[in-house]
This record gives sequence, structure tokens and C-alpha cells, in this order.
Amino acid sequence: MADAAPRLKGNLEQLTGTPLPVRIRAWDGSQAGPPDAPTLVVRNRCAVRHLLRKPGELGLARAWVAGDVTVEGDLYTVLDRIAGHVWERGESDTRTLARLRDPAFRSAVRGLLALAGPPLPPAPPPEEVRRPRRGLHTRHSDRRAISHHYDVGNDFYEIVLGPSMVYSCAYWPAPPPRGTLEQAQHDKLELVSRKLALKPGQRLLDVGCGWGSMAVHAARDHGVDVVGITLSREQAAYARKRVADEGLTDRVEIRVQDYRDVADGPYDAVSSIGMAEHVGSERYLEYATALHRLLRPGGRLLNHQIARRPHRDETSYRVDDFIDAYVFPDGELAPLGTTVSLLERAGFEVRDVESIREHYALTLRRWVANLEAGRARAEALAGPGRVRVWELYMAASALAFERNRIGVNQVLAVRTPESGASALPLRTRTWN
Repeated sequence: MADAAPRLKGNLEQLTGTPLPVRIRAWDGSQAGPPDAPTLVVRNRCAVRHLLRKPGELGLARAWVAGDVTVEGDLYTVLDRIAGHVWERGESDTRTLARLRDPAFRSAVRGLLALAGPPLPPAPPPEEVRRPRRGLHTRHSDRRAISHHYDVGNDFYEIVLGPSMVYSCAYWPAPPPRGTLEQAQHDKLELVSRKLALKPGQRLLDVGCGWGSMAVHAARDHGVDVVGITLSREQAAYARKRVADEGLTDRVEIRVQDYRDVADGPYDAVSSIGMAEHVGSERYLEYATALHRLLRPGGRLLNHQIARRPHRDETSYRVDDFIDAYVFPDGELAPLGTTVSLLERAGFEVRDVESIREHYALTLRRWVANLEAGRARAEALAGPGRVRVWELYMAASALAFERNRIGVNQVLAVRTPESGASALPLRTRTWN
């Protein structure tokens, strides 16, 4: 009798203590769950083995990346419904061992073991980063982490990001379909430029310059001389070609360089857009101090950074298992208050903080749509597993921004001279 789905549903509900809000269809054709709910398709027993080997978020992610679990219906709806059950729940090895003393938990595990069958648990998908959790945020480890994420192939990123090639939150004057991704990314670069008050003849350091979009915009539209730095050689090659195509080689220099090695200040302005998430809590003060040192007195920093919500225990950072293993190795998110405090400790005067959380949800949904539209070519370029990583990462992140689980902020800070003259206007904001 085909009964894998009801058994799987019953065991998972016993483990989580709540009804599953999605329908399950198993490899034997059986189904269980609300008939009008989106369907989680468990294609084979390997999916169960992944969950047993690594209960919670990482096990489910491995099954998804391997193609052992798929979704019928709207992916956003499925992720939103299961977030509290598995995706945000996690399951540490210590907690699992403690719960094994619970008879109901042991019964559910035995049920899953029976469904999984006798073979050994499958190895993690090849897209997963496997490295020791030590020596974080050294020059070597940062280069390796950046390469894992950004050296997927420039052609792949063109599919996801579109012609703007900007890999950070856009700034939407109006939500789609009235506003386009390209216009919103242009408006974000212009917003950064206005906050930095860029003027012809100034020097801008663009830290984590990506594919050169900010560097080109600042030089072309504001007459600024730009140094852009990245640890990704693929990004640097792409950015240099863009600079050459725009006829800006006399105004823009793209370097493969660590921020710790920049020594040719002073600069009039520094832009750090989507870079600081890679720095790490142990290095953040060093990072902020380095940028402060590189600025002239009166120079401005625009720090555009994703933030997590504060936890009760602020002595440690919670690194999302899936994101750490598949997307941003060694990446860390700090609360906004922590970031502001560290910038101030480095000597900056923080003058403005703007939350643009909802803008990132719109951006991510547009990227997911781009990936879906170009899926066949993306899979040919990067492989089906890598495409599933990006699809899951971007869709789940869009929901996280929409539900206020994470945010993104632009912090404008100044290296205020001893005289106290910040050179900022008395009014910097106009509210609708």
C-alpha cells in the first residue's frame, strides 16, 4: 500500500509538535495534508535521509539543492508556511541528543528511519562549502569565501541581476510593474552619490565594488575619480571591461585588493554597499577604523548593510546554516545598533540612518523572476544545484525582509574634523 506521505507527515508533526501547513506527495505517489495547500514533493528516500542526518534547516536545504525535494505551487507560500516549523527552527546536535530522551521523539525518529531505508545517509551536495570553522576573516579565508559566492560566472549573474549588474538592494520610487529593476538600481546608485555629495575632482573609494556599477556611475555622472576594490577576480575583469567600454579608464581603477591593504588615502568619500556583511564581528571595528583612516577630515562614508534583529545574547552572532553553507560562507549579520556603535568607536559621526527594508524584498522578488525566466541557460552555466541554491536563498530572503526578520540600512557617517564643521546641510531629508 502506498502510504509514505501519511507516515512522513505524521512523523514530522510528531517531531515539531504542530500540524504541517502544506500537502506532502511522496515518492510512492501517496499524498497527505490539506488538499488546497501548496505541495511539498518528496521525490525519494534520500530526502528523509538528509533530514535524519541534519535535522532542521540544513537537512531540508540539502534535500532541496540535491533535487530530492521540490515544490508544486507558489514557492514563497511554501517557505512562508514552513518557516516556523523547520526553516527558522534549526536543530543543534546537542538539542537533538537531549530530545532523544522523549519517547514521542524517539518514536518519530524510528518512523523516519523506517521510511529512509537502510543505505547510509547521502553526502552533502557538492555546492555546499566544507571547511573548518576556524581562522575566520583572515585574508585567505575572506578570499576563499568571496570566490565561492561571486566567482560562479559573470554570465550567470547577468541572468539574475539584469543589465544593471548591481548586487544589492535597489531603491524603488514605485513598486513593480510601474518601476523597473534597472531604474530602481540606478536610483539607488544616485541616492548613494547624493548622500556622499560627490563632486567633480573628488576621490571615491568603493569597497566591495562588485561588477563596477557604482564606480562607473560615480565617474560618469558625477565626475569623480574612483578606486574600486574587490577580492573576486571575475568581478574585477568584468568591471574593468565596463570601465573601458564607457571610456573611463582615466577616471576609474579596479583593483583585486583587500580593504586592509588600501594605503593611498586620503579619499573624499567611501561607499561600502553590501560589503560589510562579509567583514565579521571580530573584524568590524578594524574595518571601520581602516575606512575612517582613509578619509580626509570632513569626508563621508555611506555604509549600506543588511542587519539582523537583536538577540538576547549579544555576545555571539547567529549564522544561518543554509546561508553559511551554500551562499555566504563566514558571512555575519549584526544588529543596526551594533554597527552604529562600532562606527562611532572608530571615530565616525553618524549623521543619518535610513531603513530600506521593503525595497530589498521587491529587489529579491525581481531577481527570482529573472532566474526563473532564464532558468535553462542558468542551469547550463552553473548547474541545476547552484540554480536551486539561488532560488531558495533569494525567495527565503525576500520573505525575511517582508516579515521584518532582517532589514537593510544606509548609514551616512562623517569623519568630522576637530573644528566640528561637518559640512552637511541643516536639512538632509524631505518626508512625503
